[in-house]
Amino acid sequence: MMTLDLDVRTKAAVDLLKQMIEIPSVSRDESAVADLIYNYLQKEGMNPKRQGNNVWCVDPNFDPKKPTLLLDAHIDTVKPVSAWSRDPFKATVEGDCIYGLGSNDDGGSVVALMQVYKTLTGTPQPYNLVYSASCEEEVSGKNGLESVLPLFPSISVALVGEPTDMQPAIAEKGLMVLDITAYGKAGHAARNEGENAIYKALDDIRWIRDFHFEQESSLLGPVKMTVTVLQSGTQHNVIPDKCTFVADVRSNEFYSNRDIYDYVCLHLDSEVKARSFRLNSSRIEITHPMVVRVKEMGMRPFGSPTLSNQALMPFPSMKLGPGSSSRSHTADEYIKISEIDQAIRIYLELLDGLVLE
Repeated sequence: MMTLDLDVRTKAAVDLLKQMIEIPSVSRDESAVADLIYNYLQKEGMNPKRQGNNVWCVDPNFDPKKPTLLLDAHIDTVKPVSAWSRDPFKATVEGDCIYGLGSNDDGGSVVALMQVYKTLTGTPQPYNLVYSASCEEEVSGKNGLESVLPLFPSISVALVGEPTDMQPAIAEKGLMVLDITAYGKAGHAARNEGENAIYKALDDIRWIRDFHFEQESSLLGPVKMTVTVLQSGTQHNVIPDKCTFVADVRSNEFYSNRDIYDYVCLHLDSEVKARSFRLNSSRIEITHPMVVRVKEMGMRPFGSPTLSNQALMPFPSMKLGPGSSSRSHTADEYIKISEIDQAIRIYLELLDGLVLE
């Protein structure tokens, strides 16, 4: 472990996080916080680049012969829920806790990884580093990380900062949303006529509820399909000729979203449309050097049910960050200063001198 004044690193991270909290950065409206991060990196001599609201830095000692490690965390937040008892856009420090929207998801990771990048690029490493503060993660937006990946050097592996209690998520479920439509024939409800689209939809909803894909993951469990929205009918005495419903599909690493979509289409009578196939499940091999190292450090690999930028990465990735997923998207969201300090120390212990190949 390199000898460093880590207290200085933690203080710099916390000071920047406080500023981030006080700049609203709801998804697709992150320009002001991207300005803050870009200017901060520039002031610190890290030569940032920017496209849209994505900001990144490339190792000043970049060597094309070495593998490249991406450190990514997102700068956008969800909208604040109504139950906040504090001002969500004010960084409120109470003891060890910093309250504020985006403090836990994902500001703690943004600032901790930034300090790690600054530290590690200051000493020779057996890999190159790229640091990314990306936007639109909360909405899986196409102007987020996905839009700038082609501008990065070829990435060998990524460490994604998300609140995981500093335990490594080595697999992550994917997401696909299906819009499904059953068609019938309108008629008067008092007479024996028409074809009820709701009844046709019920048969397909029952199949979605009861069907189980064969391959289950030891880390992620089974593919999960859930009907979450249903709409039909115009008035009580008209047989509905159309019924639409939405299915939320969470895939494991054994099935691509396209595979699941094709199978669902074969078994439903209704019309099925996928909003996107982009957000597939991801997994990094248990034998990968980064996973081997976290296990040596006593950490416990697990499978994550929540989506992150990993779904957009066509290379191996692991999710690891300060804070707790249970605090994300909640009222009075917070992160602990001690968690940020611990994250910087663990990241450095994990990555300093790590041989990726």
